[in-house]
Formats: sequence, structure tokens, C-alpha cells
Amino acid sequence: MKRVIFNQKGGVGKSTIAVNLAAIAAHQGKRTLLIDIDPQCNSSRYLLGEAAKDAAPTMAAYFEQMLAFTMFPKAAASFVHATPFENLSIMVAHPEIGELQSKLESRHKIYKLRDTLNELAKDYDEIFVDTPPAYNFFTQSALIAADRCLIPFDCDDFSRQALYTLMNNVAEIKADHNADLAIEGIVVNQFQPRARLPQRLVDELLAEGLPVLGSKLSSSIRIRESHDRNLPMIHLDARHKMSQEFLALFAELQAA
Repeated sequence: MKRVIFNQKGGVGKSTIAVNLAAIAAHQGKRTLLIDIDPQCNSSRYLLGEAAKDAAPTMAAYFEQMLAFTMFPKAAASFVHATPFENLSIMVAHPEIGELQSKLESRHKIYKLRDTLNELAKDYDEIFVDTPPAYNFFTQSALIAADRCLIPFDCDDFSRQALYTLMNNVAEIKADHNADLAIEGIVVNQFQPRARLPQRLVDELLAEGLPVLGSKLSSSIRIRESHDRNLPMIHLDARHKMSQEFLALFAELQAA
């Protein structure tokens, strides 16, 4: 399964969700690859810590290769790095990715990531792609390459308004470039069940027929500790409430 985690609004937990789902897939014995194409490099730092700065080659080198017209390009697997976690590999982001965007667009390289994922899918059971918080060349490339799109959603009105635009963008990619792309669901993040606004927003989205997933993610300081220690929740504290919520989300996705 090739799955992209996407929301063009920042701060909705995109990287946290991508890393923790990938870690759970690997922990359950699935050969798992996380691809970080966000210039902020959050997923890369989450899994590798300071070692992410020295990892090479990065996704910047991968995209630069697209522009070089090399007779013998490096195989996609040469950009994959091991992580400290069994069954979990990563393609590491680099801040220079953002500087390449206009060149990649002008050279019409938007389908290259799809070819790469199809090549890598032979070696992995699960591929997760963490994208920038923008609807740009990189997110479009990821949506063209993916089977499924998972949408993180924070329970506030700004996120709700952005959600409609996002879903229209995904629908456009599906219509024009990737007929097999499906929205796997909306992941409600930072959910506070005792607060009125989050529950009202979720109820309204469900009433509109939007694919809100049953598994919701709450808020916890333990997530920040997870980031700080470069340990996905399943490895930091498997019994914690957040770990159980991520496990429930992964199980729901697998059952769909």
C-alpha cells in the first residue's frame, strides 16, 4: 500500500501521524518505508535524530538526479536508509528540496515519484509519504504516486475551511492524473471529547458525508517526549493512551 499523509494546512500533526503509523506497521512485521519530501524534515529528524543531518544521499539528491539527465541514474533503493527500528526504512528529506521545485515543475517531472514508488513497492509492504503543508509540486507528485490519501484534521474552523479546498484538490488529482487514488479517511487529531466544539465539528463533517475515521487521536505531552527522544510512541511507551490510539487507527486502516 502506498499512502500519502497530506494536509496543506500546517500544524495538524501530519509528520507525527506518518511516523507513528509507519513505526506500527514495521513493529507488526511489515516491510515499511517512510518517504519524507517535506523541506522541514520533521519525519526524518523524528526517526533519526541528529543523524538525519548527515544522512546521504537525501531526497534533494534524488530530485536533483531527475534534472541531470544522467545516463545511469542511481536506483531508487540507493536513496533508502535504515533506521534504528526493525523493518523500518526511510528516504530522508533535506531543506534544499524546496529550492528545486520551480526547476522540477518546468521540466514536467511530476510523474517521476510515481515511477519510483512503483519500483520500491516490490520491496515493501507499506509505503508512507510525508508531504509539505502546501499544495505544490511535491504534494501533487505524491498524490499521483499514491493509492490512498490520509488527511489529518485539527478540530477548529480554520482547519475545516481548509479541508474543503484540500478535498477538491485531491479530487482534481484523481480526475486528471490518478484514477486509482482514494481518500482513505480524515484523521481527527488533538481531539478533546469533553469539549463541545470538536464534537460539533466532527458531527457536522459526518452529517455532510465526509469520510471521518472512527479512530481519533487525543492530545498528550507524551507525544512531545516522543519527538524529543526520537522514539515513535510504540517504542517509547506501548501501553500509553496515544500508542493505543495509533494502534486503533492503524487497525482501522488495515480493515478498510
